[in-house]
Amino acid sequence: MADERDFIQSIERGFAVLLAFDEERITPNLAELAAATGLSRPAVRRILLTLQRLGYVKSTGSRWSLTPRVLSIGQHYSASNAMIEIAQPHLLELSAHTGESASLAALDGRDAVYVARVPVRRIMSINVSIGTRIPAFASSMGRVLLAWAPDAVVDEIIAAGLPALTKHTVTDVEAFRAVLRQVRSDGWSIVAEELEIGLLSVSAPVRDRTGDVVAALASSTSVGRSSVEEIRRDVVPVLLDVAERISADLGYRVTPP
Repeated sequence: MADERDFIQSIERGFAVLLAFDEERITPNLAELAAATGLSRPAVRRILLTLQRLGYVKSTGSRWSLTPRVLSIGQHYSASNAMIEIAQPHLLELSAHTGESASLAALDGRDAVYVARVPVRRIMSINVSIGTRIPAFASSMGRVLLAWAPDAVVDEIIAAGLPALTKHTVTDVEAFRAVLRQVRSDGWSIVAEELEIGLLSVSAPVRDRTGDVVAALASSTSVGRSSVEEIRRDVVPVLLDVAERISADLGYRVTPP
């Protein structure tokens, strides 16, 4: 880990201001951004003026908004990450086979973050797009990522709390740990209505050439269109096959026993 002396606080504050823009604060004013970030108004003002000069925000009267230039940050990630380019045709194949949305996610802190996606229909009330974050503990993608994550990562998730997002969400710590052990044993995860009522999803791990789980491949539908039993019977075999082929394209080779 880098020495604390190498930490540049001004960059942290700049990103805090950028990340404060969301669906609830599309065009916030100075006071709203200061409240959201915990920074002083003068500090937020200086950061905004800097970001404006760089082209990432613009002002209209007392209101501020993001510019399309911020999209280039995510574009650079996609362009520099071969996994996304490699996975895209496989996502299309999975979606075509199931008739449902197919997604690829990576773990970032306590969240599973969508890094690639082939949408079919709107099955979640939240707007799902590249960069969307969902709680890892209550999603099939997140549980796949956590099942192979270091113990310290799982402990951090648990320490942050396992709130009930729906009446079906697993919130008991020991039950949650047992779920992760089962996911690792099965090699896949099905989550029904724990993240959102009506949402049914299944995920499998994607590995890089070293064998590390670097992403989770998922297929999502609704309980009105399918069931856990049907997903287990019809989708899991296909999902595992596609995940294995993505892993193979990333250089992963299964070592014979």
